[in-house]
Amino acid sequence: MDAPVPELAERAERCAARLRDADDLLLASHIDADGLTSAGVACTALRRAGIDHDVVFEKQLDEAAIEGYAASDHDVVLCTDFGSGQLDVLLAHEDAITAVVADHHQPADVDANYHLNPLLEGLDGGSELSGAGAAYCLARALEGPDGDNRDLAALAVVGAVGDMQATDGELVGANAAVVEEGVAAGALDAARDLAVFGTQTRPLPKLLAYASDVPIPGITGDRNGALRFLDGLDADLRADGAWKTWAVLASEDRRTVVSALVQRALRSGVDPDEVQSLVGTTYTLCDEARGTELRDASEFSTLLNATARYDRADVGLAVCLGERGAPLDAARDLLRQHRRTLATGVSVVRDVGVEREANLQWFHAGDRLPETVVGIVAGMAMGEDGVASGVPIVAFANKAVDPDEPDAVKVSMRGTPRLVDRGLDLSAVAREAATAVGGDGGGHEVAAGATVPAGREEEFVAAADALIAAQLDD
Repeated sequence: MDAPVPELAERAERCAARLRDADDLLLASHIDADGLTSAGVACTALRRAGIDHDVVFEKQLDEAAIEGYAASDHDVVLCTDFGSGQLDVLLAHEDAITAVVADHHQPADVDANYHLNPLLEGLDGGSELSGAGAAYCLARALEGPDGDNRDLAALAVVGAVGDMQATDGELVGANAAVVEEGVAAGALDAARDLAVFGTQTRPLPKLLAYASDVPIPGITGDRNGALRFLDGLDADLRADGAWKTWAVLASEDRRTVVSALVQRALRSGVDPDEVQSLVGTTYTLCDEARGTELRDASEFSTLLNATARYDRADVGLAVCLGERGAPLDAARDLLRQHRRTLATGVSVVRDVGVEREANLQWFHAGDRLPETVVGIVAGMAMGEDGVASGVPIVAFANKAVDPDEPDAVKVSMRGTPRLVDRGLDLSAVAREAATAVGGDGGGHEVAAGATVPAGREEEFVAAADALIAAQLDD
């Protein structure tokens, strides 16, 4: 078997061997799109290898969760899309349970026998391989003589796209190798196309009016303007009196729309570099029905994000495992709820107000936003009135009532790629600032999270502000 990421082949084989020897396996995974697809890839590979397992999801892998695993009847726990940062805690319980980790987050400074992480081999876990990509490397190592898990590359790509790893609109590094395997397996198509969210499901006027990555005056945010623009084109854009979706347009009609969009943007004074990003690499799941959210990697990842964030990880996993009907209907209902929450989220930020420190800005949503979406809202708010676009933002929200953490507060942090280029590493900031106030945290350079004791939020802000200052001054 050729390894999709040769640098990780030895680690993947070692982890796979331990999973095959497990007597009672528990799979634990994160709840976002990358975590759900990681679990979907791993579950499918384990099932194909004949390895029975149970599944749990966690908003955050903490000491209480790990202690629960150690007290269970399982002898092995497979952690996907988290676990690297908690290896020291996992290894403290190795007399009760063996930890196998397939992750891409910053690891704790300990050695482990069964640890699969691109960062350990010099690959960037924030842009070159996601958690689902690490799970895919493990899945390929789990293949039997009659098995071929290359089709799971499509789900791994959904995870990478959901983890915002498409640099300048395209997956790179080890992710590109995963894409190649998915294309070769016939499960995935990668092509240059209009890089706008909603190409499978949104009618053309809604598609263009809602597209905000490259704002085009008179079209973006203006449905009537989008209608006038489309009506002026010599293209077949309607069927039976209704607007088509992008997915069903003929190639020549797509070219007509893109050319007109580019010309309109340039005439309107949009930066030519921004205009170029109207076209990017899109990833299509070939086995999914045309015109559904599951056909496009970006829309699929958004659908998944809307499940576990509302305590329905079971729904997201079922969809990842190929179940349709009731699970897909439930996922779509949750997506509608998610969109309603996000639509009001920025207004909540305005209401509670954003405080500005020397090197960051922050707000506390309290109970007004779910802890599972406050980070998304924080990212959306950057650049809005009263919220700087080029300054790291820290968002707090009250955690749901938890007997293990009755007085804990969720922290979400967001930066920008430009700040990362200057030295920003929010993963380190979250970890060190949280530790300083009796909490724990981690994540990626551009996005991270933590849990801290209630009442110590301003201490966290002060510590984070100092840490960011040191990073950006280096």
